[in-house]
Amino acid sequence: MTRQGQDTFFAETLSDSPGVTISHPTGNPAPKRQVAWNAADLMSMVFPEPNWAVPGIIAEGVSLLCGPPKVGKSWASLDLALQVAAGGQAFGRIPVEQGDVLYLALEDTPQRLQSRMGMLLEGRPAPTALTVVVEFPTMDRGGSEAIDNWLTNHPNARLVVIDVFTKIRGGNAPGVSAYEADYAAIGAIKRLADRHAVPIVVVHHVRKMKDDDFLSEVSGTHGVAGAADATMVLKRARAQADGVLAVTGRDIDETEYAMSWSSDTGAWSLLDGDVEELTATDTRAAILGYLRDNPGTGPTAIARGISLGTSNVKNTCQRMRDEGLLVADPAGKYTRIA
Repeated sequence: MTRQGQDTFFAETLSDSPGVTISHPTGNPAPKRQVAWNAADLMSMVFPEPNWAVPGIIAEGVSLLCGPPKVGKSWASLDLALQVAAGGQAFGRIPVEQGDVLYLALEDTPQRLQSRMGMLLEGRPAPTALTVVVEFPTMDRGGSEAIDNWLTNHPNARLVVIDVFTKIRGGNAPGVSAYEADYAAIGAIKRLADRHAVPIVVVHHVRKMKDDDFLSEVSGTHGVAGAADATMVLKRARAQADGVLAVTGRDIDETEYAMSWSSDTGAWSLLDGDVEELTATDTRAAILGYLRDNPGTGPTAIARGISLGTSNVKNTCQRMRDEGLLVADPAGKYTRIA
């Protein structure tokens, strides 16, 4: 499809959707931003607090939401969009400020979205502040201008969700390295987030190869995660928790959240309790639970207390010590690391 044909198709397809247009911005250009100071002047500046879609987790800027196929990224992102548009609770427990939301569901059909929203809403009315789009041009073929226009026309916007990145990324310019292309693609989205001071969540995939550093699991070159302000990786857990949401960012503390997924509603919820204990294997969970109440205990006593073999408990404690989960005193007695 030609550029003109694509633009026409997009405009016609979304002609009935309020606030969504492919036309380029008109009127006066955006005011210039100050980009240089002397150190003393910079230290005297008073900057506004960042806008948060989900306090402590998703701030203004670009946040990647990554995970393997079928892990539940789209369920999580759709529920976030619904909660912010309605002023509800993200992940079942974090109150969020209400505002307009643009959700680009580029791998879904209207029928699937209707079905999933029906499950997530559980009988509540659908929020009119949520705009859902299933057809959208790539960033280099009008997508950037369309998002810019929507944000300009919705000054109360609190969140934009792009599901998924590959559908909006566009092609690589000739002679540009893969790293530069990935960085530029996320950078184009980041410019919109920065200009409008709005959080933009970009759903993306992870590599098949596992890595101890969850940032290294993000698909593509390091340019994808490098250009983003924050990265979230949703993984399947090993035991009690259904998943773990690992989060890190420039202005966000690196942490992990134990998550539970409801097959009845499709919603992800934060779990109470220590993430290591909630996601550990049965043996590790039993050891952590026992040491919580009995710190400074040797493997023989631990094994007796949890009714497991001494050799198994001893080897598991040594591995947990090496991984920084336990500390051992000179006598070989273990204590949890808080």
